[in-house]
Amino acid sequence: MIVIPDLTRLRELTGQHVGDSNWVVVDQDRINAFADATGDHQWIHVDADRAAAETSFGTTIAHGFLTLSLVSALMRNALSIGGVRMTINYGLNRVRFVSPVPAGARIRARIALGSASAVDDATQATWNVTVEREGTERPCLVAEWLVRYYPEQQGRGR
Repeated sequence: MIVIPDLTRLRELTGQHVGDSNWVVVDQDRINAFADATGDHQWIHVDADRAAAETSFGTTIAHGFLTLSLVSALMRNALSIGGVRMTINYGLNRVRFVSPVPAGARIRARIALGSASAVDDATQATWNVTVEREGTERPCLVAEWLVRYYPEQQGRGR
């Protein structure tokens, strides 16, 4: 894990590759749980027999939004920023689901800092995130993710 001591140091990393997460398995249980949580039970995600017979994937595939939802956890696995009291997911400028994530695949995030600047009482970072699948060259997902970091207030305890 990369430890960034504070928001000043974070801003100095603009334009750089910051780190990679550990590999995470996207298994069928996780896919099914996501289907239950979102109500998206399309057969390409939850019916292994039909997916094997009727798709070129040979198995079920993760929802694109499942892969996207894992970006936050992958980021926390890859880096930590000190001196922050609160972090807010501010949104996305761009997301592309480039290639599928078959059930059982291992994925990780490669994380670069596109920009970081002061916005009101926070630092807004634009992260360029590429989610890779182990054993393939083509990424699964590319995203430009906006995150706001609010610094610890001086003189206040946690």
